[in-house]
Amino acid sequence: MASIIAANGLQVAKQSSNGLLGIVCVRAVPAMNYSQEPRPLKTTKLTSMRRGTGGRSSFNGVVATVFGCSGFLGRYVCNKLGKIGTQMILPYRGDHYDVLRLKVAGDLGQVLFHPYHLMDEKSIREAMKYSNVVINLVGREWETKNFKFEDVHVDGARRLARISREMGVERFIHVSALNASPHPQEIFMKGGSKFLKSKYEGELAVREAFPEATIFRPSDILGQEDRFLRYYAHIWRRQIRGMPMWKKGEATIKQPVYCSDLAQGIVNAMKDPETAGKVYQAVGPRRYVLGELVDWFYRVMRKDGEWGYVRYDMMFDPTFMMKVKATEMICPNEMIAHLHPERVEREYITDVVESGVPTLEDLGVNLTLLENVVEWELRPYRAYNYYDSELGEFNKPAPPPFIQ
Repeated sequence: MASIIAANGLQVAKQSSNGLLGIVCVRAVPAMNYSQEPRPLKTTKLTSMRRGTGGRSSFNGVVATVFGCSGFLGRYVCNKLGKIGTQMILPYRGDHYDVLRLKVAGDLGQVLFHPYHLMDEKSIREAMKYSNVVINLVGREWETKNFKFEDVHVDGARRLARISREMGVERFIHVSALNASPHPQEIFMKGGSKFLKSKYEGELAVREAFPEATIFRPSDILGQEDRFLRYYAHIWRRQIRGMPMWKKGEATIKQPVYCSDLAQGIVNAMKDPETAGKVYQAVGPRRYVLGELVDWFYRVMRKDGEWGYVRYDMMFDPTFMMKVKATEMICPNEMIAHLHPERVEREYITDVVESGVPTLEDLGVNLTLLENVVEWELRPYRAYNYYDSELGEFNKPAPPPFIQ
């Protein structure tokens, strides 16, 4: 056997058998162009180093800092971001175990944590140093001795937006509230809800510091561990088995939104540069009378008339507001059942959807009907929950009529 390796990268082999010329084979040999010198990168910008097909085990080029990630809405948003291969930097305040569950929202190395304080600009800058998207979900349902509404919704939002602008962040997404107004409707509190007023001022502050910010105005949000369904299902919200409501809940119209829909809207807005500088109303697909909606919740929980449930006007029960104020005094930092004067005030403000302002549907979100999720969410609150009912033993409760 004789073999010859050609200089042009072709290998020619001659094989002989019994003195006769055998087979001549020619095959290409790849050129070995190895080098000990490292190849220089075209850019060191992390957001330009995309890889993968866009799923959870890839990197889509977006590095997002999510403030308020440990809250109710933050968990949904982080899961949606991780699902499309977003690298997340999750600032947290207090115990790091509060955000530990978010580690599995993204692939290995894609979810990073950083301690911060809303009034510490240095920690905020470090948290968004490498990000091209910042999402602000920080909010307070009630005031504490450390954080007032203005500290969180106005000053904190302005600080995050201003630093994002200074750090060269491309997109800033801010979550406000539906019905935010400089002069909210007065129900019980003089001057109306301070929560809604501070949310309105927070929008102005964000728009001043970051004019291209995208703002979302959600209505009441329902989902796992929410403060809407569980607020009405809690025993502390009731008076024994009665449900006191302002004007029996018949003067208030609500249009609640499913949390996953809101999170999907935020992700869709992040991916679409055309949404910069716009405001979106995050509301559900249907409007309901509040009283009829709560009646339906109790039918789903099998706590209707036979159980002893009755809905009445709270003006005939002054002890209810006494309980609300006592709850605020006894537990100022963690309200029982989230029952406090601010919550009762906002509870009876009708959801106003402004015409001409886009909604989640304009972002391509397929809205979820309450009828499809409420039964599952309220299942843990059923009466006689450990009773193993037979198939068809209980009729499915009829949903409330919705307003066209």
